[in-house]
Amino acid sequence: MTEVFKTNVKQVHHAKKIVDLLLQYFPKSKINFDLKDCDKILRIDGQNIFSADVIDVLKSKGFICEELE
Repeated sequence: MTEVFKTNVKQVHHAKKIVDLLLQYFPKSKINFDLKDCDKILRIDGQNIFSADVIDVLKSKGFICEELE
């Protein structure tokens, strides 16, 4: 299952840190950012991905994150 989020992450080094952090919560998932997209898309492909947890992790680091449907 793939979850897609709109974020305000703009810099590659921030994206890498967030991916590393999210992999601690979802270790068997594929996680990536598309920072060239206007919505700075975050995609997580894996099992048992809880959108609220993803949003909370990004918010705890000072970023905005919204689930896209």
